[in-house]
Amino acid sequence: MPLSDFAARAGSAVRALAEASSDLLIQPTLRLGVTGLARSGKTVFTTALIHHLTEGRGLPAFAPVHEGRLRRARLVPQPDDDVPRFPFEEHMAALTEERRWPRSTDRISQFRLAIAYERAGSWRSGPGTLMLDVVDYPGEWLLDLALIEQDYTAWSRATINGTRRAGRAAFAAPWLALLKGLDPNGPLDEVVAERASDAFKTYLAALRAGPESVATTPPGRFLMPGDLKGSPALTFAPLDDLPETLAPDSLAGLMERRFEAYKAKVVLPFFRDHFQRVDRQIVLVDVLSAVDAGPTALAELEEALDAVLLSLNIGRNSLLSRLFAPRADRILFAATKADHLHQTSHDRLDALLRLLVSRAMRRTEAAGARVGTVALASVRATRETSVHDGGEVLRAVAGTPEAGEIVDGERFDGLSEAAIFPGELPARPEAVLEGAVPPGSLRFPRFRPPLVKPDALGRPGSLPQIRLDRAMQFLIGDRLA
Repeated sequence: MPLSDFAARAGSAVRALAEASSDLLIQPTLRLGVTGLARSGKTVFTTALIHHLTEGRGLPAFAPVHEGRLRRARLVPQPDDDVPRFPFEEHMAALTEERRWPRSTDRISQFRLAIAYERAGSWRSGPGTLMLDVVDYPGEWLLDLALIEQDYTAWSRATINGTRRAGRAAFAAPWLALLKGLDPNGPLDEVVAERASDAFKTYLAALRAGPESVATTPPGRFLMPGDLKGSPALTFAPLDDLPETLAPDSLAGLMERRFEAYKAKVVLPFFRDHFQRVDRQIVLVDVLSAVDAGPTALAELEEALDAVLLSLNIGRNSLLSRLFAPRADRILFAATKADHLHQTSHDRLDALLRLLVSRAMRRTEAAGARVGTVALASVRATRETSVHDGGEVLRAVAGTPEAGEIVDGERFDGLSEAAIFPGELPARPEAVLEGAVPPGSLRFPRFRPPLVKPDALGRPGSLPQIRLDRAMQFLIGDRLA
């Protein structure tokens, strides 16, 4: 084992020992990871989680609240001073005061909640406190973990082969045209490397903006560079027709060196400092967008979710595994935006998600971890209603579509409410993969967040939700028992 690897593992073990000692002797702590692919609602979920825990009401499926055992939850200073704090107050103001969705997750952030509760166990009663550390990060970063085991040549080959998939040729054409004019054995040239990297990033951006936006191709930081924007570690690209040996002073040698720098400076620190320390994980999934985009997008989503779970370090924990190879012992996959469908389709949405992650679920359960699925809306933007179409009564949802949204030729102004029949999912989830729902046949306009009014006692109103309480019970309920 290289000395650097040994040192990294030793450092992780020392940190894990300190955290485990803290949990056992001083203060129990649970570290929850929140992630998901593009536009899956990570920020909204995390904001709603804090909101409902600190409010402590309106959660019938969350046992500590339903049983009256949740005494108080409050935000306290987070443990990692080098990680940005999750801007809860800003996001809550966006949802409740401006009625707009908060900006998407584009970097890692963190918060800590001190949750005071009454224990429910017969052998151990009385008050307890759990420190809940939540780490919110883009799902695209998770897919980067697969790069750790790849070399530059294998990654180049796999990425270029990926352009041959259905629907990608048009997006990839400008980049591939530039690629044909590059000589991997040519001289090291910074300008050429930057031009190739820019063309590759344009291709990745087009994929994300297109119908396959539910999936992603690493490197994830290329589209979310943060403070690394313009750095050499983010200025590389795949090359074609690579020789067996890459000369250090060639264009291919430069690309290989930067690929390895990306893994060493970006991917491995994320794995070591954040991802490896997660005890529980929720993966949010925008299944409805994939359904509306068609079977190809659903196949991309299935592959992306499989890659996400392969990246997770999962299994039942023992004291030794906690110290030297910590594992996530519970994983929850959540299909978001369930409020865009009538409740009669919620079970079908959950069944479709379960089908998409079925292979991954079998691996997870075999490793000794618990895995679950749920269809939820972290913040419910609609209510259920019905509309009449001739002599037929259709199950619909009503809400305030955002300004500029168009449904059946009607453009909405962002102020008026509308009742919309979104369509229905088939009772058999396999039918969706077989093309039973033609692309574009469902109606999923973007609704504004709901108007939240004070309750009868004058207290600030709670954000409505669908099955967020079930997700909370699965993820942390056992640690508050």
